[in-house]
Amino acid sequence: MKRREFLAAGAAIAASGLGAPAVQGQASSARVLRFVPQANLANLDPIWGTQYVVRNASALIWDTLYGVNSRLEPQRQMVESEEHSADFKVWTFRLRPGLKFHNGEPVLSKDVVQSLIRWMPRDPLGQLIRARLDALEAIDDRTFRFRLNAPFTKMLFALGKNNTPMAFIMPEAVAKTDSFQQIKPEDLIGSGPMRFKRDEWVPGSRAVFERFADYVPRAEAPDWLAGGKRISFDRIEWHIIPDPGTAAGALQNGEVDWWETPIPDLVPVLRRNRNIMVDIADPLGNIGSFRMNHLHPPFSDVRARRAIQLALSQEDYMRAVVGNDEALWKTLPSFFTPGTPAYTEAGGEVLKGPRDLAAARRLLAEAGYSGEPITVLVAQDQAPLKAMGEVTNALLRSLGMQVDFVATDWGTVGQRRALKTPPRQGGWHIFHTWHAGADCIAPASYNAIRANGDGAWFGWPNSPEVEAAIAKWLNAATPAEEKAAFEGINRAAMEHVVYVPTGFFLGYQAWRRNVSGITKGPLPFFWGVTKS
Repeated sequence: MKRREFLAAGAAIAASGLGAPAVQGQASSARVLRFVPQANLANLDPIWGTQYVVRNASALIWDTLYGVNSRLEPQRQMVESEEHSADFKVWTFRLRPGLKFHNGEPVLSKDVVQSLIRWMPRDPLGQLIRARLDALEAIDDRTFRFRLNAPFTKMLFALGKNNTPMAFIMPEAVAKTDSFQQIKPEDLIGSGPMRFKRDEWVPGSRAVFERFADYVPRAEAPDWLAGGKRISFDRIEWHIIPDPGTAAGALQNGEVDWWETPIPDLVPVLRRNRNIMVDIADPLGNIGSFRMNHLHPPFSDVRARRAIQLALSQEDYMRAVVGNDEALWKTLPSFFTPGTPAYTEAGGEVLKGPRDLAAARRLLAEAGYSGEPITVLVAQDQAPLKAMGEVTNALLRSLGMQVDFVATDWGTVGQRRALKTPPRQGGWHIFHTWHAGADCIAPASYNAIRANGDGAWFGWPNSPEVEAAIAKWLNAATPAEEKAAFEGINRAAMEHVVYVPTGFFLGYQAWRRNVSGITKGPLPFFWGVTKS
């Protein structure tokens, strides 16, 4: 039986009620929303790591000072007003009155200051602020101020962007946790519209959020992370269902209301059900990523990374991830999102045309590769990553490489990819992920393309040329200068092989027809959603 037929059959069986898991809390109340996220929620520290599933849950629990709208414009959230000096070196902010944490304590400037101190070392834009920082100080309970030694014009975007890690505001005592250590589960005290029910958290099975009655949303209409975050539900339940066929059956049976990432093979089955809606999740799409560890051989040698560039077929990856519907994917000789001002193919010729396995093998030999196992972390509970991992397994073997194929879950990948130890001591050589198109537009906040060594994202690339090109973008005064900077970034990142894009693809989301208010975007926005 072919894979597509197997999955469709599995969905049909699940829809009949056979093999579907018992989903707790079967009440059909409009006050409860049941959601199937993209992966298991293994932890809930949005600063320690950058997993989208953690960011998505954290957006319910914690609020931010600003939030970008669907035009990627930062709008006030927790902030009432702001002002800056003419030279953009001094930024002063005042908080809205009445803000509270979930323990009933007021949100004060000291909480904001400590939250930002924890956030800055882990975030690309935060690192740029930190490098310019003379002081970040609480002036009074509702006023805080940055004093910088160099101009920084993108402060509001940095504080409101959707890229991980977002600048979530936590209580001062919680935010004193080291940036490189996870906060404890008992310290999950939020400032956002929903309270996390730690007593109902079953990792790998369920996470529950309940409405925080004292949250005061803004008056404006919601638009992505901007506007009023009004939640229509008393409870939002996340049900972890790794098997796509089972998730499809639960949605068809009405056991869940919304599935974040249905796989393309099951979309025809879902569309035949008149009670289900299916649509593209985010028109800005996603960029697949083949991420290598720059710290350890063989990929510490750029020649080994270039071997992957020469051999990798983006078409193979995209057909494995999305299927044969070419409206859903395209090859991508770029690190930037197609159709945006940032898009450029400068330096991307290496990803075009026929693949050259012979040249790739020569480069591997020149880099000193001598048959050691290559540790590849492959999340089995995320269909796109499982598919990419299988293609990579075949690719590496075709190059004569030995493969240590670590089939695991996304939560474990998130833990292990943070380790800098050698692969034989628990580290890694390769993992796959994807980057939301909305994250791949502004290079300074695009953590996957940064190449500032220890301060870089997992893999820790170190390229002064890439960083110099990003600095030119930050200092660009005209659109023409910005465009030239984008070209310089793409060219330098291709030359250094910061990572290898595996292509551009669109994904689906699906929900019951009695649910309304679901919008398209880089994360599931629960505010404005209702259920009849």
